[in-house]
Amino acid sequence: MPTKTMNDDLGKHAMNARRISCTTLLMLCFSVANFAHGADEDTPPQRPNVLLIMVDDLGYSDLGCYGSEIETPNLDGLAANGLRFSQFYNTAKCHSSRVSLLTGQYCIAAGDTSLSHAVTSAEVLQADGYFTAMSGKWHLDKQPTDFGFQRYFGHLSGACNYFRGDNTFRLNGEPWIVPDKDFYTTVADVDYAMQFLNEAEQTTDPWFLYLAFNAPHAPLQALPEDYAKYKGRYDEGWDKIREQRVQRQHELGLLPKTSQPSERPAHIPAWETLSEKRQGFENKRMTALAGMIDRVDQEVGRLIEHLDETGELDNTLIWFVSDNGACPYDRVSQKIEAEPTSGDVSWSDSTGWAWARNSPFRLYKQNQTEGGISTPTIVHWPAGLKTKAGSIERSPAHLIDILPTIADAAGSTIPTTFADRDLRPVSGQSLLPIFEGKTINREQPIHLLFSSDRGLRDGDWKIVSFRQGPWELYNIATDRTEQHNLAHQNRDRLTQMALKWNEIAKEVLHTQTFDPKFGVPSDNPVSMTATHPEWTDFSVDPQNNVRGGTGRKKTPKSKANTSKRANGPIRARKNTQLERRESELHLTFTGDDPGIAIDRLPENIPPGPYRLAFDLLSEAEGNGEVFYTTTPDQSLPKGQHIPIEIESDGQWHSHTISLGEATKIYRLRLDVSEGKGLAQIRGLRLLSSQNEPVIRWPITRTKVLK
Repeated sequence: MPTKTMNDDLGKHAMNARRISCTTLLMLCFSVANFAHGADEDTPPQRPNVLLIMVDDLGYSDLGCYGSEIETPNLDGLAANGLRFSQFYNTAKCHSSRVSLLTGQYCIAAGDTSLSHAVTSAEVLQADGYFTAMSGKWHLDKQPTDFGFQRYFGHLSGACNYFRGDNTFRLNGEPWIVPDKDFYTTVADVDYAMQFLNEAEQTTDPWFLYLAFNAPHAPLQALPEDYAKYKGRYDEGWDKIREQRVQRQHELGLLPKTSQPSERPAHIPAWETLSEKRQGFENKRMTALAGMIDRVDQEVGRLIEHLDETGELDNTLIWFVSDNGACPYDRVSQKIEAEPTSGDVSWSDSTGWAWARNSPFRLYKQNQTEGGISTPTIVHWPAGLKTKAGSIERSPAHLIDILPTIADAAGSTIPTTFADRDLRPVSGQSLLPIFEGKTINREQPIHLLFSSDRGLRDGDWKIVSFRQGPWELYNIATDRTEQHNLAHQNRDRLTQMALKWNEIAKEVLHTQTFDPKFGVPSDNPVSMTATHPEWTDFSVDPQNNVRGGTGRKKTPKSKANTSKRANGPIRARKNTQLERRESELHLTFTGDDPGIAIDRLPENIPPGPYRLAFDLLSEAEGNGEVFYTTTPDQSLPKGQHIPIEIESDGQWHSHTISLGEATKIYRLRLDVSEGKGLAQIRGLRLLSSQNEPVIRWPITRTKVLK
């Protein structure tokens, strides 16, 4: 394990290294790269090195080469001398995109975070003689060193404090202590990436490096100099910034000049209508985000400079991708009156800026609309690309295509068997023909799914469903921003695509099918009136240590108690927000030990023994428990309790829990999480000894079923 002195030295090196300017050398290396485009096309390249860069929560328009005002000259240079995709898709969520990136499979098919039905790109390339290394965010089970990476530095968690890290940092499988000062995660990721490259360059083997930045994922924390650089640039607000970004996207040729950006939805107010306090905080949030994205570009530039100096740039296949679009989830922010330039200040995301950052599209991270799934993708490989420098590729592609492409470029074979894993076929396909200036036909549509958001892209057509809502249908060729829902005009096409979604869900992903509602009266996109409990509530001013999402206003105690009684016998326990939506309970957990409880069951229910049954969709932390009391004088959580194993994969799962041999129960409590997150419960019911429903929830008042 590294000593504290070693960590401090590395931290100081990180802070010094980030001040290095690589502009001059970068221009030189791009000139060399451009010359390489004219090399003998009949000479096949040697096995390439592979540099796979993933950023976290980057919006479609967050880079200069995709329309942004944020200064990203190094990534813009890669695009100018490489290839940009205008329709490259991800899964709209952090961990599932990482699974697809590494395995060439849809997340659920691969075994989710366990990767139990897949092999990783590191395992494929290591078996073929590559030196393999990773630096950055993992967010899957076990560690990268368990999945083919010979070297690893980074954090296993889904997010961390940029200045302080967390206790999940590892170096080559062993715990690594974050320095007390002079540390910033984005810089440290590249420090270790370069250390691993220096080691790889001592051999004659090609190398594979996976660099997974946590930025610009919340908490919003920027280095002081990066934050200072963008002060004042966002005074005019998100309406103007979005308008400017869309205009640049037209000028860059990313969008047809005739296309119209999606309209501002009802949940995003016009900037000028915000209070002065709200404007001030929102201005600072975007300033922080810009500084974080700028820093990513600076660190990528440092890595490119290194590759140029070592002569590796020409035959390094570089990918730059994002795991999903900009994040709208406004959770808890601390010290909003300060500047976010230290580990003491921690801010959450803004739904308003997520809308601007995903220009010109609609909706956000987790949604399968273009705003959630379409993000910047750059490929740079002078020795292998036959396309014109700076080209824009408009064919739809997906993260599942990256492993097949890398294997194709390296001449490697993806195995069909692997020790201790039951492998499933990859669903992606090689994009190497595109690199050679050719076209490809997709073998099957692109399947889109996370939690209750769904979609399917088949040629020019796309269906999408927002949070279990009705299918919407769009012709992406003429309506890239999904403004004109054609579900009613093209019912046959919609039906066939919905059937195809179910077929792939069942046969490829091995997950549940989906039977949405049809016949919705409006043809308008649901995004115009959509709401979400974690999107910013702009009707109130921001506050410290209070959730920023909708419905977070404090309620007087007496009113709060009345509200709970009005909801019938179910109450929200501590750190739990409960909302009833038709036959479902929607739960938001804000801290430890959340759950729901029924403090009094009807006295005239049939005798037990009983079983508690329900369907659960969870995106929350940990497992659960059921508590129940068998005497009237016991209070919860006294009495009996039964642990429940919870699958927090964003999918519906059925649970039936036997409540022992008790013939009478008086109180009931259900915990489906141990910490923060979201969950939905449907079909909650108490079953009798004859397996018949005794009580169904949610109910406005207790009703005994005979």
